Amino acid sequence: MSFIDASGLDELARRLADAVPESLRGVGRDLEANFKAVLQASLSRLDLVSRQEFDVQAAVLQRTRAALESLEARLKALEARDPGP
Repeated sequence: MSFIDASGLDELARRLADAVPESLRGVGRDLEANFKAVLQASLSRLDLVSRQEFDVQAAVLQRTRAALESLEARLKALEARDPGP
């Protein structure tokens, strides 16, 4: 879904419902459900990734950087041995 997990979304919806004036709190459960639905719909339109997917891609990037640094070092060593034309 996104970086906001279900419990975080529930908490945010609860806080929004709690911010409603006292006179309207009787419909609090409905408001909380509506806030949650609106938040989920809004977040689903964003181009977000799950934390797990982000962590996987970060690890791939880290391995790629390490491989690139290794190749750059090997190239530098080869160039030092044979400067070429």
